[in-house]
Amino acid sequence: MADIQGTYDDLFTAVPNALAAMLDAGDAGGSVAVFVDGAPVVDVWGGFADADRTVPWERDTIVNVWSVTKTMTALCALVLADRGELDPDAAVSRYWPEFAAAGKEKVLVRHLLAHTAGLPDWDGPVEELYDWPAATARLAARAARWEPGSAAGYHSLTQGFLVGEVVRRITGRSVGEFLAEEVTGPLGADFHIGLAAEHDHRVAPSIPPTGQGEDYAASASAGPSGSEAGNGVRVRDGNSLAWRRAQIPAASGFGNARSVALVQSLPACGGEVNGVRLLSRAGCDRAWEEQFAGDDRVLGMPMRWGLGYGLFGTTYGWGGWGGSLVMIEPDSRLAVAYVTQQMREPAKDTRGLEIVAAAYEGLQGLR
Repeated sequence: MADIQGTYDDLFTAVPNALAAMLDAGDAGGSVAVFVDGAPVVDVWGGFADADRTVPWERDTIVNVWSVTKTMTALCALVLADRGELDPDAAVSRYWPEFAAAGKEKVLVRHLLAHTAGLPDWDGPVEELYDWPAATARLAARAARWEPGSAAGYHSLTQGFLVGEVVRRITGRSVGEFLAEEVTGPLGADFHIGLAAEHDHRVAPSIPPTGQGEDYAASASAGPSGSEAGNGVRVRDGNSLAWRRAQIPAASGFGNARSVALVQSLPACGGEVNGVRLLSRAGCDRAWEEQFAGDDRVLGMPMRWGLGYGLFGTTYGWGGWGGSLVMIEPDSRLAVAYVTQQMREPAKDTRGLEIVAAAYEGLQGLR
């Protein structure tokens, strides 16, 4: 069995065992964290940080978690809403006047967070993703594809720019700056949107699925794990220095399982973790408010969307291209995170769900 590093409560042995099984099955590396009541009951990692399997995965190894980044951007918006600085029911143009172009006066902030704004497609070059003014200007000039709020279609790349520009207009700070100063900094969480060069040596680059090369891009219809598809983004783009330095708040966050679970323990625990309160309970509950239920036009499957999170029964969270995932269950004050650089074909990738199931085995022992 693969060697697993870190610590875990004996009740949660199934979690490191699940990670070891994934490494034994051929994955290069990964990390898992399970937090209950804002404290880690599992914090483990294993394998290698590189495709050649010469560099061990360390405690502070970080990876691009792709669309798990959306949960961090959503949290920034929820913090601002809780402070009364952002009204989810306000028109986006109240904060970003240029956005009203092309008949978008009726798009509300909540539509951006719930993928119902009608702007799911990135139609610009990949290079423009690294240019915030150009990317946001492109989106502001476009017309919505449907009546805002009437349908949902996963905004795989665009959501981060849309929500992020609203955050910037309100605070004068980028999403990455706001997240660092108002969320991850106070919590001591090692998560970054806009990665500084000093962290490059800790990054485990994304590894395409077996049989695929760095030009690999997934298909949106395969579900959340493959939803970065159809937008021209390839594995090689995500592994570039330009991608790391840019702020693409729907897809370019870097962290490990520990940092993801720590931050997302905020909504799991009513807004306070380790004595740091960043949200009221009512502010946390906003994430849980259903905005849409039905077939998602982009993902091609039934979805329930809250304010920035996918809703799944008694849980909410989201996954990223390549397999990383975070799941939150407020009833148990539980946050589970799995991050990996080892991609699998989305239709065959059940790793995140296996980790969540293993975490629930341990949770039964605590009850």
